[in-house]
Amino acid sequence: MRTGSEPTTARSALRARFWLSLWGLVWAIFGTVAFALVGRPGWAAACGVLLLVVTVDMAMILRHIRQGPHYQPGRDVPPYAPPETRPPYRPPGSRPPYGRPPEHRHP
Repeated sequence: MRTGSEPTTARSALRARFWLSLWGLVWAIFGTVAFALVGRPGWAAACGVLLLVVTVDMAMILRHIRQGPHYQPGRDVPPYAPPETRPPYRPPGSRPPYGRPPEHRHP
C-alpha cells in the first residue's frame, strides 16, 4: 500500500544491514591481517580504519534492533499512518496564472 509518505515513514532493513555489515567486518579483518603480513602498512591502516567504521555501524544497527518494534517492526506491525496535514486543495481555475516565458531572441 502506497500512502505518499514513504520518505517520512520509511523503515530500514536492519537485519539486511546487519548481515552486510558482518560481511564487511570479515573482509576488513582479512584485509588488515593480510596487508600487515605482506608488509603494506598503509593498506593495513586503511583496512583498520574501515574495520573501525564497520564496527561502529554494526553497534548502531544492533542497538536499533534491540530497541524493539519502533526501529525494527515485524510483519505484524502495520505501516505508519500518513500525516494528516495536507496543503489545501485549489481548483485549477483558482490557481495563479503562469505567464509564458519570454521568447529568446538572437541578434
